[in-house]
Amino acid sequence: MSFQHAPVIIIKKKKAAHGGHHGGAWKVAYADFVTAMMAFFLVMWLVNQSPQVKNSVQAYFQDPGVFEYEHGRSPIASGAGIVGSGTARQEPDVATATAALERAAERIKEQIKAIPGFKNLESQIEVKVTAEGLRIELQEGGKSKFFDSGSAHVKAETRAVLTVIGKELAVLPQSLAIEGHTDAAPFGRDRTYTNWELSADRANAARRIMEESGLPAEHVKAIRGFADTILRTPGEPFNPRNRRVSIVVQNNAGPRPLKVSGTASGAPGGAVPEPATPAQANGHATH
Repeated sequence: MSFQHAPVIIIKKKKAAHGGHHGGAWKVAYADFVTAMMAFFLVMWLVNQSPQVKNSVQAYFQDPGVFEYEHGRSPIASGAGIVGSGTARQEPDVATATAALERAAERIKEQIKAIPGFKNLESQIEVKVTAEGLRIELQEGGKSKFFDSGSAHVKAETRAVLTVIGKELAVLPQSLAIEGHTDAAPFGRDRTYTNWELSADRANAARRIMEESGLPAEHVKAIRGFADTILRTPGEPFNPRNRRVSIVVQNNAGPRPLKVSGTASGAPGGAVPEPATPAQANGHATH
């Protein structure tokens, strides 16, 4: 039959290749989307944080080592390691912190000037940036006083000044110490409450008011009562200006522990006072 001699025709169909889900382009696009969303939510989180958190984050990115503390007995503890002592790396941060403290000092001065009755206290409030940081001193005068005589009860104008200071220092990341000082004038016969207790109580009273105005409690690292061991006017131990409260904000970026020292204005060479003898500790009070 003729169909037995017909040629065999074989038809081959080629299937076109499709990328479909086997391609990798969608993975790149998805990774970009996830990265963008992460950045978006990070920004939204930062926007809703307190000024203290924002300042801490800023301080970290300016100097990632700002939150490093010594732990254990690592060979590179105490700052020793590949990069050396790190002094050169820290200098820009100190300069930045100093500039921030100087700006804060100017703002505090301007806001204090707006307080009613400031003219009576202008010569008794000192705000300046020193090597140790921002130092704010409230010095009593002959007639003008920040506290009731012989007590830690603050006057109304004192509360107004400390409220301004507390609000301004609340936005700074640095730690601070509050110091109380008295003159050398003794009074009364009661030796159970002396210049030591009074100076510490006045520093503590200042702390409470500043915390009420918004200063985070964790920023206060020390309350110090020096009695009359560090006089502002060493040649005049009974001068009213020796009775003062000092607020010292450390001069370095980030909430690092504040070094404890006895340095204060008026101390020759910034000397640390020697421990008081029992007679010194119980023999003074202030007017």
